[in-house]
Amino acid sequence: MAEIMYCLYARKSTERDELQALSIESQIKEMLAQAERDNITIKEIRRESHSAKTSGERPVFMDIIRDIRAGIFSGMLTWAPDRLSRNAGDLGTLVDLMDQGKLHEIRTHGQVFHNSPNEKFLLMILCSQAKLENDNKSINVKRGLRAKCEMGYRPGMTPLGYINLKYENKGEKKIILDPERAPIILEMFQRADRGASGRDLLRWVNNKTNFVTRTGKQLVLSAIYVILRNPYYCGKYEFPKKGGVWYEVAHESIVPKKLWDSVQEKLTVGIEKAKPGTKIFDFTKMLTCGSCLSGVTAEERFKDIVDGTKRRYVYYHCTHSRNLQCKEPYIREEVLIDQLVQLLDTVDIDTLAVKERLATELARHQIFMKKVLHKNGTVMVPEVDVRSYAKHVLQDGSREEKREILSCITTKLYLRKKQISTKAPRKRRSHKVRIPQQG
Repeated sequence: MAEIMYCLYARKSTERDELQALSIESQIKEMLAQAERDNITIKEIRRESHSAKTSGERPVFMDIIRDIRAGIFSGMLTWAPDRLSRNAGDLGTLVDLMDQGKLHEIRTHGQVFHNSPNEKFLLMILCSQAKLENDNKSINVKRGLRAKCEMGYRPGMTPLGYINLKYENKGEKKIILDPERAPIILEMFQRADRGASGRDLLRWVNNKTNFVTRTGKQLVLSAIYVILRNPYYCGKYEFPKKGGVWYEVAHESIVPKKLWDSVQEKLTVGIEKAKPGTKIFDFTKMLTCGSCLSGVTAEERFKDIVDGTKRRYVYYHCTHSRNLQCKEPYIREEVLIDQLVQLLDTVDIDTLAVKERLATELARHQIFMKKVLHKNGTVMVPEVDVRSYAKHVLQDGSREEKREILSCITTKLYLRKKQISTKAPRKRRSHKVRIPQQG
């Protein structure tokens, strides 16, 4: 029989050595000593830091399998069976290689497995036991997390404003209020309840307080809204997220429940919730902010009427993409349309594109007359005033028609102080500081 060429395989499940029973280098040291004692030839040493609970996801292990199939190795040396596999898929691959006669031997610390029924059966039992331990560990961890939640302590790091006490006994670690951040977060909710916007709160917390994150950074606008919408601050949380199970905290909360509810109403009052990007407005992407040259976006609000209906209002405003402090006011859509109609007499319009669009509309009408009303006849494109037609569409056309007409306007439009203009804002002059030369 040809000499067995071994591959020494050392694995651990995590990069943190303190969580391992034996580190990779310790495994290698022990197995090299065993190889010398048993007088076996190790052709190559392979290392890997990867969990073995899922089949086919260990790149180094899969390379070894391919090398065994290619005849490079015919034996494996490892610390224990659970280093090779904690799942049925990889275990089946090893046993299959032994059945094919390509893997002659597997050696571990104190055991040798050959291609014999009893020894393969024992290998399968030991690796299956490792899988059972792994599965039970997952169940026990989930049970422990549920027990912790039922005690009123959410697993993981608490949000800003709370402190996890790390040096208590395991299972008895408490959560207390952060004496520096908690009062600021409470005042943040109080200001929001009085009508402060997210940007107002951002300016206040970054310019008037010493509030920073745990990494020493100032808050950004999105973090303000994450804090304001987090129910943990009023004493409740969902775990796991979107799991539908809610728990009450066992420690003191920063924000009273009544105050938190009031802030939530103000964050959503009058605004229909919609997924980002699903709202399409008539005149977005057609205007530029006349102050900071950002784009112009829109939002809709609804007002309850006495008769039980709702009235819809659309407001256009700066996106603040270039200047967070831009103070350009909002403008109602009705006012915007009136100004566009008046401005159509002065802007440049792609006349040919408008006429082509009108011809398409008339052709569509002709098809409708023929197929639905059963009336034949050719509709000729009349000689119409393009600007009058554009005004008609802006006032009475559909959203798609309005956007098509606006796309024919070749003049750039600016929105400044609630007025639409074709004049670009003046660029501010930069003041150069002259540095006196020395010597």
